[in-house]
Amino acid sequence: MTTPQQDRQLLDKLSPSRMLLPVVIGLGVVGFMFWRSYKPGDLAGLANAKPLWLFITLLVLLARDFGYMYRIRHIAEKKLSWKQSVDVIMIWEFASCLLPSAVGGTAIASLLLNKEGIPLGKSLAYIMVTAMLDNLYFVVAGPLVWLLAGHHIFPHETLGSGGLVTTLKVAFWVSYVFTMAYSALMAYALFVNPHSVKRFLVRFFSLKGLHRWRRRAYHHGLEMVHASAELRGNGARYWAEAALSTAFVWTARYLVIGCLIAAFINVEWGEFGTIFARNLVYKVVLLIAITPGGAGFAEGAFPMFFRSFAGSDTMTNFILLLYRIVTYYLYLVLGTIFLPRWVGRVFGKQAAREVMAS
Repeated sequence: MTTPQQDRQLLDKLSPSRMLLPVVIGLGVVGFMFWRSYKPGDLAGLANAKPLWLFITLLVLLARDFGYMYRIRHIAEKKLSWKQSVDVIMIWEFASCLLPSAVGGTAIASLLLNKEGIPLGKSLAYIMVTAMLDNLYFVVAGPLVWLLAGHHIFPHETLGSGGLVTTLKVAFWVSYVFTMAYSALMAYALFVNPHSVKRFLVRFFSLKGLHRWRRRAYHHGLEMVHASAELRGNGARYWAEAALSTAFVWTARYLVIGCLIAAFINVEWGEFGTIFARNLVYKVVLLIAITPGGAGFAEGAFPMFFRSFAGSDTMTNFILLLYRIVTYYLYLVLGTIFLPRWVGRVFGKQAAREVMAS
């Protein structure tokens, strides 16, 4: 089980007081963008809103969340009830909103599973599976969206053909190669020889200049060894369902922006595919965000990728605001609803009162 110190760190990371900074940054950036771009008549297109596409957006969001709940319950070998799965995903999403994009809710996910009664070793193994499958989706989807969108996957119309777009291309493909290599390493550790991977990590981070991460690499290698032992024996059906549910949730996640744009702007199917493809590059940019939930970075980078599909600057900002409401602020609100109930259930009512007061 987790230690009291780990419990305290978990509750600190989930403190609702952490919401203030990302909300101020995010809404401040959007407000400034509206102030700079707004002209009378820019939002006339709202009168042509397509209810069907708004309904499809809602269905995609619901399907995505259901997919997350199904996936975590399946990967955890049904040790979670549906109610527990709902709580875990809602708190996980809430944590992702409060932590930097590069960290995300994965940093506390194993502790969430542990508090639901799953041994810490198995919790770590299950979260490593989700991380590996998430990375593999990016590895598989990268070449596919390149075939789908070609050079349009990068926003040449806003960045031109100079140094900025070249930098973006390099960042995307460096991220792709790193993710592919790390995914292969994780897969080899989980399915083939975890001890050799642990030794490799320790030796690699023993090189000059990398010593400071040696202890962390050792613990990560140890986690891979334990995860491999915990997951040994799971059959092909287990991995097939885990992979398919991962593909489902990430595909739904990348569909949201296209659905929102199509709700107000006439979008051809080819353009819809390009919007989907650009989401992968957009998410790579957000990995450098140091703010909670990528606040400020997500808003600032959005027009660069999607302005050419949304019409005017003001319509782009409006769609951006809707996008952040349904994929970010909504989960802050849901987090404040689910968090005290979950904390009260696993830590006690006194702890729930202390968290909500912090």
